[in-house]
Amino acid sequence: MNQRPETPGEPSEVERRLYDALDAAATRPPAPDLFERVLGSIADDRVRRRRILRTAVVLIVAISLLTAMVLLFTPRTVTGDLLLEWWILELFANVLLIGLALWLGPFIKRFGRAYAADVFHDNPQTGKSYIVLTDIVYYLIFTAYILFTISFQPREDWTHFVVPAQAGFEAARLGGILLIIGVLHGLNIILMPILGRLFSLNRKLSGR
Repeated sequence: MNQRPETPGEPSEVERRLYDALDAAATRPPAPDLFERVLGSIADDRVRRRRILRTAVVLIVAISLLTAMVLLFTPRTVTGDLLLEWWILELFANVLLIGLALWLGPFIKRFGRAYAADVFHDNPQTGKSYIVLTDIVYYLIFTAYILFTISFQPREDWTHFVVPAQAGFEAARLGGILLIIGVLHGLNIILMPILGRLFSLNRKLSGR
């Protein structure tokens, strides 16, 4: 194919196309879908911050009310020491476990989204579904643990008032749920890349 000879100082065909592409890129408005995604991310962050703030306020109010109730209705000895009834500590432990579940779940999810997005980069929708399913499992475990360990009457080695045996039991409840969630979360971190590779391989094989 014959091409017109270029005169000295005149831009070549490649240079003209490059100039046109740069001019078009400079004058073209940003992609609307990207702008909407940025706005959506900002809105999601604001909603998450409001939810965290509301949860913190509710927990502070609940703990304050519980503390006031303990100070007002707990009997005292002759010397003025508190005689804490067993159900007060049990109620406080259950409130603490519920508050821990409501705080720890969004905290793990917040830092796990980027990890899941990197693992399931070939299957973004699968990554989102995986996060939702792990949230369901998380709250089911927390709920089952609280229901299994809650006490509606003093245990054999307890009395009507708080004794070291009950304090040790409640501390073990808190440590137990932290251990369970920690082990499951560690297994999830290890297994997620394996699942991501399997889903990616399955998608590539099915696309052939």
